[in-house]
Amino acid sequence: MKNLSLMIFIIILAWSCQTGNQPVKETSKVASGLADTLRYPQEAHLANMHQLTFGGDNAEAYFSFNSKMIAFQSNKLPQRISNGMGRTTCSYFMPGDSTILFASTHTGSQSCPLVPPARDDHKYVWPIYSDYDIYIADLKGNIIDFLTNNPGYDAEAKVSPKGDRIVFTSLRSGNLELYTMNIDGSDVRQVTDEPGYDGGAFFSQDVSMLVFRASRPKTEEEVKIYKELLAQGLVMAACMLRTYLLRTG
Repeated sequence: MKNLSLMIFIIILAWSCQTGNQPVKETSKVASGLADTLRYPQEAHLANMHQLTFGGDNAEAYFSFNSKMIAFQSNKLPQRISNGMGRTTCSYFMPGDSTILFASTHTGSQSCPLVPPARDDHKYVWPIYSDYDIYIADLKGNIIDFLTNNPGYDAEAKVSPKGDRIVFTSLRSGNLELYTMNIDGSDVRQVTDEPGYDGGAFFSQDVSMLVFRASRPKTEEEVKIYKELLAQGLVMAACMLRTYLLRTG
């Protein structure tokens, strides 16, 4: 069991243009006797749950290699390790836990890109910003390197448990596919090749497989909708979104 009392919180500020960088005091409201009150009765395989954030928008939290830190997106907490420009997403620790990678739109514009308006049909879509590229920063927010520099979406990067490869989603082929690359950005390999969105990938512990979410439009109408949205820089979360396994070797 990871010792939460020793955990240090490292934050990527994902919505920096919407709120200022004013420090906000964060106090834990976790009581040891209330841990399992966070679990729904049907969640039979979860136990000893602890709430770590209170208020604001917080998402996509991942442990460091030594399990003593987490990186996540927030628009509230004060310790920011991105540069406060553009929009950021999908932060993940690099081997050694002294640097972190994340995707950012800041080279395209220092302002946050526009959020798509709500649809009349109430269906949820999320933007695939073309300015997203993958960067490396130290834990003080200084960007020290970049791993991608291509027109189009490059984001959702995760580091393998062995610390040797990175998996990410890219639009460089004209479709949202999964790619892997070395930890320094070299040896880029496309690993999926089907119409539809592939993203949110993670390596298995032995790095032999990837688990990821994907849409696989089959009918002419589904393909048409997918392509029309993609031309607008959008992806729809629909019933066609499923989870897949893929062998990497």
